[in-house]
Amino acid sequence: MHPERDPAAAVACSVVACHRPSLRAALPGAGSLRAVSGTESPVWARHLPPGVDPATVDLLARGSLPAAWAATWAASPDAPAVHDDHGWLTNADLDARSRQIAGRFAGAGLGAADRIVMSAATSVELAIAHVAALRLGLVVVPVNGAYTVREVGHIVDDCAPAACVVDADRTEVFRSVASDACILTAPAVDLPDADAPALDRAEPSDLAMLCYTSGTTGAPKGAMLTHGNALASSEAVRLAWRWTEHDRLVVALPLFHVHGLGVGLHGTLLAGASAVLLPRFDPDAVFDAARDHDASLFFGVPTMYARLGASARVAELARLRLCVSGSAPLPASLHEQLLAGAGVVVLERYGMTETLMNVSNPYDGERRAGTVGFPLPGVEVRLEEPSGEILLRGPNVFPGYWGREDATGDAFTPDGWFRSGDVGAHDDDGYLRIVGRAKELIISGGYNVYPREVEDVLLGHPAVAEVAVVGEHSDEWGEVVVAVVVPASDEQDPEALLAFAAELLAPYKRPRRVRYVDRLPRNALGKVVRAHL
Repeated sequence: MHPERDPAAAVACSVVACHRPSLRAALPGAGSLRAVSGTESPVWARHLPPGVDPATVDLLARGSLPAAWAATWAASPDAPAVHDDHGWLTNADLDARSRQIAGRFAGAGLGAADRIVMSAATSVELAIAHVAALRLGLVVVPVNGAYTVREVGHIVDDCAPAACVVDADRTEVFRSVASDACILTAPAVDLPDADAPALDRAEPSDLAMLCYTSGTTGAPKGAMLTHGNALASSEAVRLAWRWTEHDRLVVALPLFHVHGLGVGLHGTLLAGASAVLLPRFDPDAVFDAARDHDASLFFGVPTMYARLGASARVAELARLRLCVSGSAPLPASLHEQLLAGAGVVVLERYGMTETLMNVSNPYDGERRAGTVGFPLPGVEVRLEEPSGEILLRGPNVFPGYWGREDATGDAFTPDGWFRSGDVGAHDDDGYLRIVGRAKELIISGGYNVYPREVEDVLLGHPAVAEVAVVGEHSDEWGEVVVAVVVPASDEQDPEALLAFAAELLAPYKRPRRVRYVDRLPRNALGKVVRAHL
């Protein structure tokens, strides 16, 4: 199904081409990022390796990720690329096998701009299918393998995929919601072989992925990520984190999310590095993989780091040159625990589905707990007044939402900055701190209360294991602050907790009530789903 025969695709393509003229001007053939960023001394220059002139940095010089990958494979065919329980694939293996799978997709009638859902456990086969789809020019739609029929149905109805790559135990779920014309296949893509057409021809403005927002508020929307977005983001972190062909990443993140897929897998292949793919997160499996494969990198979410930090093997993290945390805030107490247990200073960064990577603590220099650092190469950040909402601009920022011109218009300021929905503040040294979500803002008695601030205070009480702060309706105050707490023990003393908060927070920020629960509702990436509270 090609865009000219697909009304939904035609709408989406019109958004890519027309909604933001600055994107169209910046992506194809953009030169140095000085031209994109419009500044002689970009803030992001502090991320560059010593001796690199920011005027020479061109995040889009290699055209697309598939084109860059193919060049790397040709230059180093025998270098290891990806590993799972079945063993290693070299660059030459990945090139040949992804070409074979691209031929099978093409032989089944799939062509450029067709959507293809990928919803399976992490494996080398899934990675090959993903790479093959991008090389052919398909639009990959990653979908959480734990989604219900209702959730899958919304995405399938919205993007009308021509094919779905799914695990066997999920076939019936997709068969129940997909059209009869939609091809269903396992990650091995057991379709008839056929000659692959010309590959790696995508332009920076062509769609690469359609990634649905986490759905913490409202129905998920499909964020359209172009090949230029994907390349610029991967190239930025490659530079900032000193990622080279000598690195080896342990990937315990799922490949249905941009953290594991768009940062972990894409970045590994762009750097010419290698990755050990784990089917799921398990602390011992991570430690074993790092030891057995002499790994140098690990990327995770705070929940993972909490479990690694609690392990008797935590000191083994010291073998890694870099540990990166994202997708949710990493508590300062966990930073301290990992430093004490392993001597590791975790690098915290900030990204979004719609923008991939935005901001990072520095590789060289202080990695400041409680902050996400400075804009990555090519990224501009500004805080809107008076709300403090973080606004973003750069070649990593998506052009809009699939088939949702209304939502796309609301997502950007009139002068083209993306509204992140996150509220931030800069400290005296310019480090960005995420204060909270604009949509989670509690207004009590006319004063703004950001849940993150209150949560950070309450987490300092020894009786609190986890906490989420929400607003509840009040006829008198508009909203009052309520703390939903997972207790650290069987002892529950709400009055003591409220007294503790009263010592550290202004009156309007203090919780009025405490509710105890066994666990907080979280999505697949560990973020609290406040709507469920």
